[in-house]
Amino acid sequence: MAGRSIAHFFLGSVAIALGSYIYFTMQIDMSANGDYKNAASIYEFTVKDTHGNDISLEKYKGKVVLVVNIASKCGLTKNNYQKLTDLKEKYGERGLVILNFPCNQFGSQMPEADGEAMVCHLRDSKADIGEVFAKVDVNGDDAAPLYKYLKAKQTGTLGSGIKWNFTKFLVNKEGIPINRYAPTTDPMDIAKDIEKLL
Repeated sequence: MAGRSIAHFFLGSVAIALGSYIYFTMQIDMSANGDYKNAASIYEFTVKDTHGNDISLEKYKGKVVLVVNIASKCGLTKNNYQKLTDLKEKYGERGLVILNFPCNQFGSQMPEADGEAMVCHLRDSKADIGEVFAKVDVNGDDAAPLYKYLKAKQTGTLGSGIKWNFTKFLVNKEGIPINRYAPTTDPMDIAKDIEKLL
């Protein structure tokens, strides 16, 4: 009888420990990709690059960051690709990083797959626009946590939802979003704001 009690005690302890471990692991997983409502900066988020590798945005600490949702078949694509390339060339060495997130939510205008297809598309378009990440949703329940955070910090003129391709968020060297620009805003018109942060 005593042996059975010890066994029950042991199994009970294992179950409690396992339960605590699962809870703890879930907490780590949730914080690792940002409880966006409580996040202090973009550095609390981890995203996937176009090849599926995890990238902590802590990598960009001390940089001025421009976050853009890109698309390949949009009427705004040609101008934005060219001007984002110009911004990178002008300010990249001074500390500007452009983070590009392909998104197919607006008129299915980003049909290219992640990985080589995306890399080839940008190369063929002569779009040297900066870092490119895996395709994401920017609106809705399945929106990337980073985008939920950006929208919460910088709402648009008609609410927080992203209206179209090439919405831009400017983030300071502390990882705090400080401005949001409409899809139709020419990237070079953001240059003066970037210079202030650099």
